[in-house]
Amino acid sequence: MQLAKIVESSVKNRKHAPVFVLGSPRSGTTLLYDMLLSAGGFAVYLAESNVFNLLMPRFGDLSSRRNRERLLNAWLESKLFRSSGLDADLVRQRILQDCRNGGDFLRIVMGEICTLQGVQRWAENSPEGMLYLPLIKQLIPEALVIHIIRDGRDVASSLGRLRYVRAFPWETRHSLIGCGLYWEWIVQHGRNFGRATGADYMEIHFENLLAQPKETLAQVSCFIDHPLDYELIRSIAYGSVSKPNTSFRTEMHNVDFNPVGRWKKSFSQEQLFRFEQLVGNTLQDLGYDLATGGVRKKLSLGLRATRLLHRSFFEGKLAYKNSRILRALKPSMRGSDLDEIVLADDHPPLNKHSSARL
Repeated sequence: MQLAKIVESSVKNRKHAPVFVLGSPRSGTTLLYDMLLSAGGFAVYLAESNVFNLLMPRFGDLSSRRNRERLLNAWLESKLFRSSGLDADLVRQRILQDCRNGGDFLRIVMGEICTLQGVQRWAENSPEGMLYLPLIKQLIPEALVIHIIRDGRDVASSLGRLRYVRAFPWETRHSLIGCGLYWEWIVQHGRNFGRATGADYMEIHFENLLAQPKETLAQVSCFIDHPLDYELIRSIAYGSVSKPNTSFRTEMHNVDFNPVGRWKKSFSQEQLFRFEQLVGNTLQDLGYDLATGGVRKKLSLGLRATRLLHRSFFEGKLAYKNSRILRALKPSMRGSDLDEIVLADDHPPLNKHSSARL
């Protein structure tokens, strides 16, 4: 499980470039993001901005003042604003005057948080932003992308517990198969992008971050040109650094709590066999050993149909989300609607770095 090879980069001043921490949901994106914030020098925004994967698809072309006003009305009523600590009038003025697309919106909001907190850099960690990487790189060319990858069996166990992927009628509501195929689909989106992007993209593994945090953070530090002191990170400990973001909360306080390899208790033997038949090639390509023989076999007609059906559903849902016609038919989104979807603190962050210096 090695990091992506670094080749010539299009980003010239990496020490000030924004950092996007992305990956499949439940892969450790929040942990790595909170580690960056705990290291200092980054704007502390304890929220997933959801600009590219939610706000832009829902509010449309932001070169339209009407769309910007609709977005602001909802955003300023939501946790996404309340967690920023910003002045509402200032944000409204800047967005209405200077924003023409989602990249502008994110730059303005995060830039104002940087100014408020006296830092020069920001990061972002909305996991499904992975599906919009070409657009992100188009609108924010200096962006550096860290793709954090986790064993798909553990991801599926966690997503299934949260009932994240809508199952087909003949599947259980928390279908491990559907969750595994979703993991593979979104990871492949990121890796395909990474192969075309070169040195502005890197991969790390969640398991390495836990087992060898200093060594893994050292590689991330080199990639983003930013000091990442593991002891300082543990001391400041924003968000999930101090409180694990786990779907297995009943196990969180156990002495032997370990988020790695939990899949061994989640699958029946039959489920595991079908799961590894479907996504085993991807697991092996990423360096994970299979539990059911490790032999790459040609899929049966039934499994090929299962894969095609799920991937068509994921692609169709993405197209539906970004359809201009269907967007016009949806009801207006309010701040309370955003709050039901987004992950964010409901208050501005405590500046732990200032407290530590005092």
